[in-house]
Amino acid sequence: MQRFNLYQEEYHPSPLINIWLEFRRSHIALAGFVLLVVFLVITLLAPLIAPFDPYLQNTNAILLPPAWEPNGTVAHLLGTDSLGRDIFSRLVYGCRTTFGSSLLIVAISVFIGVGLGALAGVLSGLRSSVVNHLLDSIMSIPTLLIAIVMVAILGTGLGNAMMAITLALIPQFVHQTRTFVRNELQKDYVLLDRLDGASSVRIFIHSILPGMVELIVVQATIALSIAIIDISALGFLNLAAQDPLIELGLSLSQGLEVAYVAPWLIILPGLCIFLMVLSVNVVGEGLRSALRTRLHH
Repeated sequence: MQRFNLYQEEYHPSPLINIWLEFRRSHIALAGFVLLVVFLVITLLAPLIAPFDPYLQNTNAILLPPAWEPNGTVAHLLGTDSLGRDIFSRLVYGCRTTFGSSLLIVAISVFIGVGLGALAGVLSGLRSSVVNHLLDSIMSIPTLLIAIVMVAILGTGLGNAMMAITLALIPQFVHQTRTFVRNELQKDYVLLDRLDGASSVRIFIHSILPGMVELIVVQATIALSIAIIDISALGFLNLAAQDPLIELGLSLSQGLEVAYVAPWLIILPGLCIFLMVLSVNVVGEGLRSALRTRLHH
């Protein structure tokens, strides 16, 4: 059915709606988006979703297999661990910690990185060259290695791990923002704003920043994937979240102790990490494809 238009005007969707229309053409990207929304809902509503207290120990239900196994029970859908704690509830809270902390890491990295990148973009001469070479040097080092070094200096703990990963991700946003700002400053519309008496801050906020939203969103999805892997890896190495805090990487590490008896204790947390990273990467690729298609049109 055609869209009814009283004034017979041609319909032109906004840039965001146009991106969404292109994004949903890919069924794989749309499935990844739905899965990402599921993890977001779990992060926000974990206490309402978990059927049991994740810290509650039950000595009468130790190492119960998942419900589909012969000895499993529907009461504990995904089984229990070596202390009788419900695995499903612990996975829900583990997803909340891993995904929630990764979102916070990316949000802080975007805020600081875009601000520093905008400042670096307006610099020139020797200062610009120093900043550029420094960023290139930092970005050549894997973020996980930077995070491990910083955690070794700051000490173990989820807060220190989040701080380390944030500091490792900031240079990526600084580099992307700096490159974008320097390119935009050469364009005519910026020159017109300067002739009108607009300051550099006003030009960035009102003229350059709106055009950066798409770039920031795509870069944020890449950073979110990196943050999830890094926070899980540090948790697995016992450098991030510490017991009794529940985190997927830490749960995976704890499951290794009884892996031969209860393999689901390492399969299920690993599967959650895999699906989390997969959904973020699929959505990021879908966004990049939608942006390329919109720009070509």
